[in-house]
This record gives sequence, C-alpha cells and structure tokens, in this order.
Amino acid sequence: MKALLGSQENWKVVKDGFDEPTNTTGWSNAQLKVLKDARVKDKVALYILYQAMDESGFEKIASAKSSKEAWDILEKAYKGDDRVKQVRLQTLRGELESMRMKETEGVAEYITRVETVANQLARNGETLPASRVVEKILRSLTNNFENVVCAIEESKDLSKLTVEELEGSLEAHEQRKKKKREPLDQLLQTKMSIKDEKAQNTQGRGRYRGGIRSDLGGRS
Repeated sequence: MKALLGSQENWKVVKDGFDEPTNTTGWSNAQLKVLKDARVKDKVALYILYQAMDESGFEKIASAKSSKEAWDILEKAYKGDDRVKQVRLQTLRGELESMRMKETEGVAEYITRVETVANQLARNGETLPASRVVEKILRSLTNNFENVVCAIEESKDLSKLTVEELEGSLEAHEQRKKKKREPLDQLLQTKMSIKDEKAQNTQGRGRYRGGIRSDLGGRS
C-alpha cells in the first residue's frame, strides 16, 4: 500500500495527515491552491484505501474522515498492539529457524520460502540484514549442496554476499548436478527396458514350449 500510494504521490498526506482548516479568510491564492491540492491528494488516498479493502476492511474505515485516520485504523487492526506483535514476531522467528530445504525442493523454491518469512518479519518491524538471510539459507540446504556451501564460505565474504548472488551460485551447482544425473537416468531406463524385454521374451518362449508339449501329448 505504501508503494501504491507513493506512486500516486499521496503517501506524504497519509503519513503526515491533512487537517481541513476551519477558516480560510485572508488566505492568498497560493495558499488556497496548496490547500486544494492537499485536499485532493487526501481524498484520492482515501479512495485508494477504500478500493484496496475487502468488505471487512472497508467497514473498518468507512467512517474515516481522512486518509491518515483510515491508515491508522488499518495499521492498528492488521498489526495489532505491541503484545500481539511480539507474539507474531516470536512465531515467525521460530518458523524461520526451523526451516530446512526439502529433498524434492529446488533452490529457487526454497529461497522464496525463506524470503517470504523474512519479509513477514520486516512487515512486523524486524528487518533482517541480507547477510543473516544468506547464512540461514547456507545452514539449511540439503547434503547435496555441502561441497558448494564450503566453497562459497571459503571464497566469498558472506557479509557482502546478496541473496540473489547466492541463489545464482546454488542454481548453477543444481544445474550441473542435474546434467550429471541425466546420463545415469538414461542408462537406468535403458537397463530397465532391456530387462522388461528379456522377461517378455522368456515368457513367450515358455508358452511356445508348452504348446509343443501339448501337441506331442495329443499324438501319443
């Protein structure tokens, strides 16, 4: 919402608030123009907030007289008081700490999971430095990445390594491992096909011999 309101140049009026003056007598044309512009920005910002809400959210701010008043209501409703906020932060911290990459998970998918929780922490007032997110990812990868993790830790300054750079290195390793597995997978598929073909041929010969024995028995 901050990004949306900022793109419309309305965030300042939401943050600072707009107070409708009770008397504009003696105001210059320049002052009246500033007042008009501020009034318009406030109403536009309030309209944007209305449009962004579902029915429940709209009911919360329907009686708000200014965009700041509406924002303050929403901030309190969705973030809660300090106690609720601390509980939420504790929950998110625990979730982040317990996260581990799954064997069936790709690098990009796992990093997205980690960043989602990190972003939720930031929205609740606890911004994690990129270095901490990088360290978390490196500590929780599967054993398949052990060699590349050691190489990154020895060759990179983790305090300056970005999540994007780390993701690129890990995905490159992931692709190399995948290419090495492809010939083995193809070989296994070929062996399985040959095995199935032999089994079918053996069954066919068994049925044929059985037919001959039946015919000989009939002649005797």
